[in-house]
Amino acid sequence: MIPKAFFFDFDGTLMDTEAVWTRAIVDMVVHRGGRATFRQVLSSVIGRNWLDIDRWLHEKYSCMGKTTPMQDAIELRRYYNRRSGNDPRGMRINSSIEFFHKAARIAPCAIVTGSPREDVAAMVSLCGLADETAFVLGAGEYERGKPAPDGYLKAADILGVYPDDCVVIEDSEVGVAAGVAAGMHVIALNRRQTSEENLKGYRWLVNDLAEFDFEKEFAE
Repeated sequence: MIPKAFFFDFDGTLMDTEAVWTRAIVDMVVHRGGRATFRQVLSSVIGRNWLDIDRWLHEKYSCMGKTTPMQDAIELRRYYNRRSGNDPRGMRINSSIEFFHKAARIAPCAIVTGSPREDVAAMVSLCGLADETAFVLGAGEYERGKPAPDGYLKAADILGVYPDDCVVIEDSEVGVAAGVAAGMHVIALNRRQTSEENLKGYRWLVNDLAEFDFEKEFAE
């Protein structure tokens, strides 16, 4: 096929940030007087929209109080910066970034993420992708988070392309489900060696985007 657009997830796909965000969330909950474990939080973070994550945190941990998602995001960013050493460049997934460069040479590339757009936009610059990124759609900029298809359908609408002409690159079960539900062709990036049964409907499955034969699959 010749794609008319590529839509990338961000956390876990272009940067290996989900473990750091999870530890930052645990730090925030503990600081507010609650108890949380890495494993408990991770399962509710991977691939999820920040608004859904924040809602889950308030439902599970009474210590979260009555703060808003924006207030929580501002506080969480401080813990994230401490965990990342204020320099997240070491978390770049180089093979995924190289794939992004190749994709940008043949079609518009956008990022559809569950994280706040401001956070992702800053890290896109650190990845050297700012000039090649058509736009970033972040938390709160589309109605329902993944696994709903809303974010990917909105991205296609912005570019004026049909879903069947789009390629989605995702690393999580809910993200793959969102791309499939949008009617797009999905590359499932199985970096965690997840059971293939949990990644349903993908067109391609790779453990690393360096394995993907770009020229063969997307030859003009």
